[in-house]
Amino acid sequence: MDKELRILIQKCVENDREGQRELYTLLSPALYGICLKYMKNKTEADDVFQDAFIILFQKIGQYKFEGSFEGWAKRIFVNEALEVLRKKQRRLHVAMESSNLNSCIEDEISESDLVVSHSRLLMHIQQLPDNYRMVFNLYVFEGYSHKAIADRLKIAAGTSKSLLSRAKSVLRTKINEELNEKVS
Repeated sequence: MDKELRILIQKCVENDREGQRELYTLLSPALYGICLKYMKNKTEADDVFQDAFIILFQKIGQYKFEGSFEGWAKRIFVNEALEVLRKKQRRLHVAMESSNLNSCIEDEISESDLVVSHSRLLMHIQQLPDNYRMVFNLYVFEGYSHKAIADRLKIAAGTSKSLLSRAKSVLRTKINEELNEKVS
């Protein structure tokens, strides 16, 4: 960790507003991207972004200067997004579907899928049902195993695999539809 970041973190620990503004400016692009990946729309992402930054500033004194600070901050944002989605599911009384589908989840995205822009892909991810989006993001972007996802979301590992497979299928369908529209 470079000395400037260490000094900036220390300023934030001391509730220095200028230090907090500098850290916010430095980390915002990456951390806002996380919020957009997990939430259904920009409004929800904005809410999570704001709440997670408040949590980050409240907990910054707990950072031990071990490992990547950005990684530590990203975990706070992922956890906040997941907590918001869990609360939303509880309010709506959505029961996660449990199944032991033995579908292949190791499919790679085909070359034609790469034609879709980053912003369009993000839009398609945001349109996934909450449970699909959570599992997809944790597996693809955060690198969690199905066992780790299952433990974190309190579901079976088979359910995690199934939800990922379904998320990929929905994304593949949407991307193929978009590509077919471009060809027509």
